[in-house]
Amino acid sequence: MILKTFGWSFAVTALGLVAAVFYGGWTAFGIVAILSVLEISLSFDNAVVNAGILKKMNAFWQKIFLTLGILIAVFGMRLVFPVVIVAVSAQLGPIEAVELALTDKHRYQELVTDAHPAIAAFGGMFLLMIFLDFVFED
Repeated sequence: MILKTFGWSFAVTALGLVAAVFYGGWTAFGIVAILSVLEISLSFDNAVVNAGILKKMNAFWQKIFLTLGILIAVFGMRLVFPVVIVAVSAQLGPIEAVELALTDKHRYQELVTDAHPAIAAFGGMFLLMIFLDFVFED
């Protein structure tokens, strides 16, 4: 039952851990393992909110919500969005930003750190909008 439900998740996790060992050694393995546990534990609260939203939708929109939501959350926000932030803030092309992320991690880190004020401002305004929506909700 567990493998039937979570088989693909276990396989992708194992593949990611193996890739981490090949890409960055056992240090990378440890980092990926810690980040995986952190991601799983922080996703539980999000799952509760999503379940409340999903129960109000019909089956078609539930499938769309889950499919696109997972693709956007997993790949968009964790892989594409940081590269886009670096590309826009450093005025680089997207291919240059990806090459920089893969080849010069110190320069990439510097560019992400330099973009922190803009990222924090965006996140702060987003949270403020959510708070104001909650406070002034009818």
